Parts: sequence; C-alpha cells; structure tokens
Amino acid sequence: VDTDQNQANVSLLAVSKKHSIDAIKHIYSLGQSAFGENYVQEGIDKIQALSELKIDWHFIGPIQSNKSKSVAEHFDWVHTIDREKIAVRLDQQRPRDKSPLNVLIQVNISQQESKSGVDLTEISALANSISRMDNLSLRGLMCIPAEQEIELLKHDFTKMQTAFQQLKSEYPTIDTLSMGMSGDLSTAIEYGSTLVRIG
Repeated sequence: VDTDQNQANVSLLAVSKKHSIDAIKHIYSLGQSAFGENYVQEGIDKIQALSELKIDWHFIGPIQSNKSKSVAEHFDWVHTIDREKIAVRLDQQRPRDKSPLNVLIQVNISQQESKSGVDLTEISALANSISRMDNLSLRGLMCIPAEQEIELLKHDFTKMQTAFQQLKSEYPTIDTLSMGMSGDLSTAIEYGSTLVRIG
C-alpha cells in the first residue's frame, strides 16, 4: 500500500465538540475549515456564533428523529445515516435554498451491538434510496471500528475500502471514506481513508 500517495488525498476533520468558540477560531486561522460536532444544540450554537467564517460543518453524532430538522437546517454534512427513515426526514427537512446535504452511510464494520450503522450487506439498498433524494448528496461511507488487534482492524478497514470502491463505481458523487481517528489514523490512511476525524 502506497501510504505517501494516499496521504496526498486525505482531509482532516477537526472534531470540535466541547471546544470553545475561540479555540475553533484559532484552528480556523491556521487553515482548518472542516469541523465536526456530535451534539446538535452545541453544534448549532457554534454554527450561529461563527456564521461569518467559511466553515464546513459536519454532524458526526447519532441522529434522533426529533433532532433531524435541526441537523438538516444547519449542517453541511452528516456522517451517521444508518436507516432510510432518517434519510427521508433529512431530505424533506433540508431547506430548499441550501445546497443538498452531503451524507455518508455509517457502517457497523465490526458488528458491535453497541454501535450504530448498517451491515455491509445493507449498504446497496440504502445508497439506492438516498441517491433518489433531491436534497441529499450521497458522498460515501463512514465507520467507527471496534478497539481491537491491529490485524482485525486492518481486516475491517479492508472491507470498508472494498465497499467504498464498489459504491464509487455505481454513483458519480462518491468521494469520501471517513474512517480513522486519533488512535488508528495511520492505519486508516494506509487502507484508503479520505477523511480522518481528529479531536
């Protein structure tokens, strides 16, 4: 695997949950423009306070149905689509004067009962459904693998990379594989991640 080649195509998502407005302004001033929030209200407060900055706001937490409207109205990206019902709500609730909401399908790659996400076998049906929604733009896949031995982690990342390439061959909008956080960052990049989430 050519890690150097891969690194040229990797973007950084700064996870800004529980960080202050001033901290975000400082990181933004250093050239970082994509920020991720896990909690809806905290994210909206920051989006409104920093509205003069050209920030791409990513929602990376689980979405409850009663919060979908707020997410659809304020964020640019959602990483955690794991069922059609939520996709339908976001599509219907996305303001028409905004560009389509960029969405990722969350995959439960390690098949953990405690984690959200679809099974690998469910990606195709959900992608097909999302691709028909005018106010959503299907951009790729996201995963949060289990903490595990490196060989098992590599196996999970390999499965994600394969699923991503398959999706990419079917839909022209697919360009984002969001996997890798502080602990498994280099391995994720080695296995094709295009977006790493760093707190």
